[in-house]
Amino acid sequence: MVNGQTATDPAIVRDLRGSGRAIGAFNAIMLEHAEAVVAGAEDAGLPVILQISQNAVRYHGSLAPFAAACQRLAEAATVPVIVHLDHAEDETLIHQAVDLGIRSVMFDAATLPYADNVARTRAVVAHCHAAGCWVEAELGEVGGKDGAHAPGVRTDPAQAAAFVTATGVDALAVAVGSSHAMNSRDAVLDDDLIARLRQAVPVPLVLHGSSGVPEDGLRRAVAHGITKVNVGTLLNRALTGEVRAVLADHAGLTDPRKYLAPGRDAVRAEVTRTLRLLARPR
Repeated sequence: MVNGQTATDPAIVRDLRGSGRAIGAFNAIMLEHAEAVVAGAEDAGLPVILQISQNAVRYHGSLAPFAAACQRLAEAATVPVIVHLDHAEDETLIHQAVDLGIRSVMFDAATLPYADNVARTRAVVAHCHAAGCWVEAELGEVGGKDGAHAPGVRTDPAQAAAFVTATGVDALAVAVGSSHAMNSRDAVLDDDLIARLRQAVPVPLVLHGSSGVPEDGLRRAVAHGITKVNVGTLLNRALTGEVRAVLADHAGLTDPRKYLAPGRDAVRAEVTRTLRLLARPR
């Protein structure tokens, strides 16, 4: 327990809604990512969300080993760390996460017709809430995810409010102009839409695809009502760039610790910087 809150307490996110501040949620693929996210949050002295995506689970072959490592890192941290299952499209994986003690998940049924999204999300919420688990869902199809989403899609505020009421979700990922897996930071967000969604939707709003948004855009998004900011590609660019630089200078290097450690440090610095930006966006 840190500052009166357990490491998995979703109240950390809920209490930020309307504060003009946001929490960073960072995707971890390898242990080096997870270590860097926690260390970066400790350097910033701020809470953080440590995310494991369904794609990362596929990479490892199963959820349990990597989740256990992330949970141990969270328990030992000097700041609150929420371990979160991100972009799960499979209810079985959600159930596995709950059974493993993960108390924050994102169920993504946004590619389905609206009625199917509502029905399946409502069932996931019922299962998770019975176990004390917080649920994020998605409406409006954030672009760039495996080519499944049409460009230019936006979340309708009235539909978003109805979706939250019908499903009981605790947070909602919305489509406002960002896109997953962007390698440039030139996405332009619809700040007016964010503000209207903030007024219409009674739960925290989540921005996915934040790696493609410039810093000023993130500041405005938080000021207009975004509460949780997901970051993944930005960390991978930092890690990979540092690894490439080390290997370019040391062509004969074979010990992965010698190049992964600098990559981990680069991710750590990016996490610290981003958390501070989101905590003091103005």
